[in-house]
Amino acid sequence: MSRPTAVIICPGRGTYNKAELGTLGRTYADHPLIAEWDAMRAADGQETLTALDSAEKFSAARHTTGENASPLIYAASYLDALSAYESHDICAVTGNSLGWYIALAAGGGADAANGMRIVNTMGTLMHKHGKGGQVLYPFVDENWQPIAGEESRLMALISDIDAKPDHSLALSIHLGGMLVVAGNETGLVAFEKAVAGDGNRTALRLPNHAAFHTSLMADVAEMGRTALPKELFADPHTALIDGRGHIWQPVACDLTSLRNYTLGHQITETYDFTAAVRAAARNFAPDRFIITGPGTTLGSAVAQALISINWQGIDSKAAFQARQADTPLVISMGRADQRALAL
Repeated sequence: MSRPTAVIICPGRGTYNKAELGTLGRTYADHPLIAEWDAMRAADGQETLTALDSAEKFSAARHTTGENASPLIYAASYLDALSAYESHDICAVTGNSLGWYIALAAGGGADAANGMRIVNTMGTLMHKHGKGGQVLYPFVDENWQPIAGEESRLMALISDIDAKPDHSLALSIHLGGMLVVAGNETGLVAFEKAVAGDGNRTALRLPNHAAFHTSLMADVAEMGRTALPKELFADPHTALIDGRGHIWQPVACDLTSLRNYTLGHQITETYDFTAAVRAAARNFAPDRFIITGPGTTLGSAVAQALISINWQGIDSKAAFQARQADTPLVISMGRADQRALAL
């Protein structure tokens, strides 16, 4: 029997929270890669993934900082991706923000150890040197339909605030029906105040996040380029879709360009996750979109990106839910009721 085709989608920061504590122990306790990654971190004087994951209680101060959250998410997501390869024909791999580093490794653009080295290095640099923060805000209604003119209004608002003295604000991530806005504290507060009266929608400040994918990360990008040589990168075995919707084809990658994007544009410019999902659908038309764990927060953004192009006639939240009930299109491995479908 032929296996279903799938695009793997790897999650970003903010997906290892209280509910995810113990994920590695529950799903991959005896996997040899965990011991290898633990040894890498111990050699650098960092807490092991096993110690973090097996903690008696979840601590935001401990588990959500870049040097700990990023490797935990990488480990769970990478191992989930390996499981998906065993049951599906994987057409391409993509991810959201941090998920690009994970996708890079899951698609063969770095091996398991070098992928962890990239993630651990960048997560640590972000924690130590990252500036500013991020706010999440939707521009769609309750049925995931675009509110007329709202995205353009919000983009104009971001530009107006950024133009003010001592204010820094930019679009960080285009995330389905949501915008992730990033900047310095003055810029973020101005944005939050400006949208405070927008009906039922609320601006959500993302804890322990810096102004990722903006010019405020230029210093971090430079540090990353100094710390991470080209030798860590490899020609992928599976197509990679980056945060512009650009496809890096197997056996045809310019590794210098791949590194330059990963440690340059990807860090300091807007990450268009919506474009990545659209490119995945239009170029590969998979049977399924498999979102690796940990966490369950990325499904709505994937659905909203598909709705934005009326993929297979799915034009609303209601239509997406009906499709999911009949023949699931988006599978979140972080959800107990969907995980088995990807294994």
